[in-house]
Amino acid sequence: MPALTDSRGRVLTLRGWNVEDKTNRGDAALSAVTEKHFRDMRAKGFNFARLLVFWDDLEPQPGRYSQTYLRKIERILDWAEKHDVKVLIDAHQDVFGPAFGHRGIPAWATRTDGLPFTPHPDDWFSEYFEPAVQRAFTHLYEDEDLRRAQARMWQVLAERLGDHPAVLGYDPINEPMGEIREGEDLPTAARRIEREQLTPLYNRLADAIREVDRDAWIFVEPTPIVGEGVPTGLGRIDDPKIVYAPHFYNTGMEAGADYDPTAGWIESYEQAVTLYPKEYKVPVVVGEWGPLNNSLPNMNRFYRDAMASLGRYTSGWAGYVWCYGGGYCAVDGTGAFRTNKELTAEPYAEAVAGRVSSAAYDPATGVYRLEYAAAGPRGSRLTELALPPGDWKVTARGALVLHDRDRGRARVVAAPDSRVTVTATRTGTDVLP
Repeated sequence: MPALTDSRGRVLTLRGWNVEDKTNRGDAALSAVTEKHFRDMRAKGFNFARLLVFWDDLEPQPGRYSQTYLRKIERILDWAEKHDVKVLIDAHQDVFGPAFGHRGIPAWATRTDGLPFTPHPDDWFSEYFEPAVQRAFTHLYEDEDLRRAQARMWQVLAERLGDHPAVLGYDPINEPMGEIREGEDLPTAARRIEREQLTPLYNRLADAIREVDRDAWIFVEPTPIVGEGVPTGLGRIDDPKIVYAPHFYNTGMEAGADYDPTAGWIESYEQAVTLYPKEYKVPVVVGEWGPLNNSLPNMNRFYRDAMASLGRYTSGWAGYVWCYGGGYCAVDGTGAFRTNKELTAEPYAEAVAGRVSSAAYDPATGVYRLEYAAAGPRGSRLTELALPPGDWKVTARGALVLHDRDRGRARVVAAPDSRVTVTATRTGTDVLP
């Protein structure tokens, strides 16, 4: 896949988590997100956060943007910068927004044509298939005034936040859905929505963002149906800095089922999800993944299989979600990884000054190996590795290694055109069984 790069042309790998506050709104919005989130993530080796923001908090009334909310986002970005975490700003929605008891698109931008909506408190995802919700998506995609409002909202965000050094890019809409037509099955409907409605939406929003920010990456999502191994119908987004950002969820596992290694789900997902980036030559970053119940018998195998798969084709990922507790939380109240979540903490090359030939970690042996051809002017020759907690020995052939054990980092300096092999080996008694 094509590489994700930084402003110095180095090849990036992103490993991190979603950061959110879905509970608080208004004056209390984002109060559940603290500096501790970013300090703890970085301490465990992660360099990336997908920060959830909500249009209904930013623009509670048409044309009136909350300066307080923007300042809160800036404060969070300041924490991320302090702890060297790159941030993706995600305009999040769940079941469209507050008109249906969730968060996202404001109630004033929700049009249902009087169609019915029945809540499903025990199966919230099924609410996406309620007639009123589906019609609301159609109006968002098709009504000219709502198109302008969404574009303007993104310009407000990008103009205010685009110069912040922590900002890597923007995710215009989380898990977009749409309206299923009579006679369509779900995969057919998803591909049509992606082709006819989401592709124009992303092109419109990319154009709007570029009026105020020329540099950030724009992350585009297919519908969540991609999780069933359905290739996307998205077309070309006419922008030079597009990232394909699917989510990686399995319906059965989301409902509480254990992972079935014999079912071939990960293999079929990988095969389907790599078609779009190969055709349009864009990097891949998985924006969300991770099951609700991590302690079932096969979940250790799931995390090993998933990490191997993600390492084959992505420029990175954001797990769901960095919080301190149960459910989807990555860590418990003490900050310790919850069952099997520790398998997400691997060594990786955050930034490579050159062309990567191979990069892989073997959890059985505790060995990470990176091979690359060094490139770049004098100020861009620095390759950086992130190491999770533990004892690591880092060596390099063809380069100089500076190992900062206290910070879990290693820096590699090489002359241009040299062939470099970097090896990080876990030592001591904490190699995974």
